[in-house]
Amino acid sequence: MIIGLTGSIASGKSTVSNMLKEMGYPIIDADLVARIVVEKGADALQAITEVFGDEILNADGELNRPKLGEIIFSSPAQRKQLNDIMHPAIRAEMMRQKEEMLLAGHPVIIMDIPLLFESKLQSYVDKIIVVTVSEETQLNRLMARNNYSKEEAKARIQSQLPLSIKEKGADAVIYNNGTLESTREQLEKILRAWK
Repeated sequence: MIIGLTGSIASGKSTVSNMLKEMGYPIIDADLVARIVVEKGADALQAITEVFGDEILNADGELNRPKLGEIIFSSPAQRKQLNDIMHPAIRAEMMRQKEEMLLAGHPVIIMDIPLLFESKLQSYVDKIIVVTVSEETQLNRLMARNNYSKEEAKARIQSQLPLSIKEKGADAVIYNNGTLESTREQLEKILRAWK
């Protein structure tokens, strides 16, 4: 069974992902994959440099994420250009890792994909868990975690699909407003139900 794990920024998805890792489940982390595909010498980094120029590279040839972030955050057209390079590269690497894990005999694989719905990757998984929180909790956590102003935090949250829409697309929802124990209990209950 391939389980898709998703949420939104500051919903606590990483917390649940870590719990699954502690339970011994193999995890394919889309955020880590996104870093792998733009490592120095990678095809995707070459393609990004061709589109955005060498100024998005550090002196050592590594990707300067903050610089690239500045360029694409305020420009939907340039963000689409970047996504058109990144998404196929990320998908290919995730599929490679999945095949590797299946060959290693893992009966359950977790695909931790923050933008599962936004990237329309539902067909890549058998079941979907959405980690959700109240809007107020999400906003407060994001401001505390990243030192954002209320406006910056809201802008980041609004750049993703609303959690309410993600919840509708889920096979199971974990409400992460309470304690870690409560979150773990919900997770264990879902895993038991899905055997």
